[in-house]
Amino acid sequence: MRTPKEIFVAALLGAAIGTAACKPGDVVSSGGSSHDRIGSVQLSVHTATVLLNDTLRLRASVLDTAGIVMPNEVVAWQSSDTTVTTIGSAGTLKARKVGHAQIVASAGGMSDTAVIVVAIAVVPVSTVTVVVNSSLLNVGQTTQAVATLKDSAGNALTGRTIAWSSGSTAVATVDGNGLVTAKSAGSAVITATSEGKSGSATLTISPSSQQLGCASPQAAWIWCDDFEQNRTSRYFEYDSTSFARAAGVGRNGSTGMRVQFATGQVSAGALRLAFGKTPSSYFRAVDAGTANYREVYWRVYVKYQSGWTGGGGDKMSRAIVFAKSDWSEAAIGHVWSATSPSPSYLAIEPASGTDTAGNVITVGYNDFTHLRWFGGTPSQTPIFDAAHVGQWYCVEAHMKLNAPGQSDGVFELRINGNLETQRTGLNWLGSYQTYGINAVFLENYWNEGSPQPQERYFDDFVVSTQPIGC
Repeated sequence: MRTPKEIFVAALLGAAIGTAACKPGDVVSSGGSSHDRIGSVQLSVHTATVLLNDTLRLRASVLDTAGIVMPNEVVAWQSSDTTVTTIGSAGTLKARKVGHAQIVASAGGMSDTAVIVVAIAVVPVSTVTVVVNSSLLNVGQTTQAVATLKDSAGNALTGRTIAWSSGSTAVATVDGNGLVTAKSAGSAVITATSEGKSGSATLTISPSSQQLGCASPQAAWIWCDDFEQNRTSRYFEYDSTSFARAAGVGRNGSTGMRVQFATGQVSAGALRLAFGKTPSSYFRAVDAGTANYREVYWRVYVKYQSGWTGGGGDKMSRAIVFAKSDWSEAAIGHVWSATSPSPSYLAIEPASGTDTAGNVITVGYNDFTHLRWFGGTPSQTPIFDAAHVGQWYCVEAHMKLNAPGQSDGVFELRINGNLETQRTGLNWLGSYQTYGINAVFLENYWNEGSPQPQERYFDDFVVSTQPIGC
């Protein structure tokens, strides 16, 4: 039996032996979990892009507080959006839907996060094919164009940007979604382009009933002249100086009106139409002559021959409120060549022959001194420059008189169906109501004279109480 002293010595010896067995940096367990020793979790990547339906193996390292890898620790995996990515217990990720998700790896209260983007492999467009629901339209109708994109293996591609264009916007236009609108008779090539590849389809546009002539006039039309018949006697004045019907000069080879300017010629003829209530029997109305028109539309197709020069030739058309038998005018809606930005543009120039209260102050025709001018505004298309002459343009003007005492009058101009310039808030007549719009002229008057012999043509002239269209 050992004495108390022997026992004490043995205890000291045992303690010394135990201490000597430990090395610096060793952690002595006090009986707690291994999680108490985890310092961090580190993922091998923190951002990655994975193609749809592909897999990716993520790796996570668990480190102790000294930064030493703990290879036997279990890592828990979690996806923030399992519809985009799922991940198994071994860190294998599956890309299930285009989008992005956060992947969290955690152990012992520590974690690390990676952002995963799921994308579709970009295969280049190889071919573009365009089909239209209907390749034969009447003017005013629409049809849907559809583009099919394929890769080099013939697989259909979706989600790509497509740009649409028309080879002839005067005949047909197409919007950004492929909706085609027929504008005038002829043919147009509709093209879709994506990633540098293009495909096309050709449309044929048949004339509308309006374009077929005056055999079937619309209910709102006050007047129609397609010039196929000689209706010049119906105009209250016809100045035939250099202005006459001619076969083959109209649209689609029909009969139209041709004006032939000689070098230096100023006045080359006019057609002057009257309608509604007028102040004198001299203004022979083409209708019953009793209506007081407060709003009128007039449309004419015009073409300047190839090689035309000098701008628009000043006067083209006007609507008038004749107030007296001496031709005094209460209001004029001029459609003529612009002076700014250049004479290559058409312009509107509204003017009033009354004071703001409605008293007629003009005396006789073109009494410019007493007119109230509202200011001209040009169109957007330079139809008279070298790049634009030689083709037909549909020119439609709209004149709406103000309500008595109000400034709510309108004057606007459309070319090929597109609104190109507009004036609103006009006090055309003050409170004047005796006569409404009662005349429209087609005229050829060049203030400075034509710089060379040249021609222009008119066809399909319509006056209406409703929009006419092209």
